[in-house]
Amino acid sequence: MVQHAVVQVLNAIYEEDFLGFSYGFRPGRSQHDALDALWVGIMGKKVNWVLDADIRGFYDTIDHGWLMKFVEHRIADPRMLGLIRKWLRAGVSEDGRWSETKVGAPQGAVASPLLANAYLHYILDLWVNQWRRRHASGDCIVVRYADDFVVGFQHKHEAEQFLTGLKSRMAQFGLSLHPEKTRLIEFGRFADKNRRLREGCKPETFDFLGFTHICGKKHWSGGFIVKPLTSKTRLRAKLASIKEKLMQMRPLSIAQQGQWLRAVVQGWLNYHAVPGNHGRLAIFRLQAVRPWLRSLRRRSQRHRMSWERFGPLSDRWIPIPRILHPYPNQRFYAKHPK
Repeated sequence: MVQHAVVQVLNAIYEEDFLGFSYGFRPGRSQHDALDALWVGIMGKKVNWVLDADIRGFYDTIDHGWLMKFVEHRIADPRMLGLIRKWLRAGVSEDGRWSETKVGAPQGAVASPLLANAYLHYILDLWVNQWRRRHASGDCIVVRYADDFVVGFQHKHEAEQFLTGLKSRMAQFGLSLHPEKTRLIEFGRFADKNRRLREGCKPETFDFLGFTHICGKKHWSGGFIVKPLTSKTRLRAKLASIKEKLMQMRPLSIAQQGQWLRAVVQGWLNYHAVPGNHGRLAIFRLQAVRPWLRSLRRRSQRHRMSWERFGPLSDRWIPIPRILHPYPNQRFYAKHPK
């Protein structure tokens, strides 16, 4: 309760400071807002190269000394600062043993997302904003959600220069970029043509907030469009968890299983039902009901569930995939008319 009250106060203060391209854990901003901003940025600006960056073990490597310096830069109340210090040093209890935490944000704490945002605001956001004003001669876009961020560039040499400077900047505060999850790729309206002429292959893709972004073509004109598709890794992981849960729910009634599975599928659709992703939605629904059919068939060896009986049952309980979100530019410009 105390942390929640402190976060309410700090949010009112830091919302005046946080930059527009920061979307993670902020009031009135969501993951879809970050996805919309990324889509509009790539489609509306001259983006030819994309840096998909991820900070390695960010929440576990936050330096308490630097964090308190950043907080003290904005907060002067010693009682508030004392509370934050206590939360950072609360430690971790495992198997009845307490151990001190000298780095990192408390796992599961209400205040951790806000403190992490303030940490990255000074380390990353202000530096990025200053860098692109001083060094970028072409277009440059930035979208950050928590420790996952994407930077788009018009020129490759500027992207490489930025990546070198970013690594140096992170090292100053004990942070580093994840070598496998940080990539500089050619992406944009000319990527498909250039990659096919130069290497004879399709342009690369990148993942951001559960979606794999690909260089697609518009159905009506054949022009370039960014297509966000549900990440295959996230899709497989979710289907595996559904299968395991249905096996545990086998003794329950069909109605109880149907209610649970309907809630899970609907929750998935609420997030992933974006324009251009209908194919992955249909695959998810089909692959989600198949383990339910196998689970029902194993309940009895005499009266096995047939597809003829199961079809109406699945249609009754499991929602049909349909697009629930508007096009990114419509929602983005409705929220940011200027």
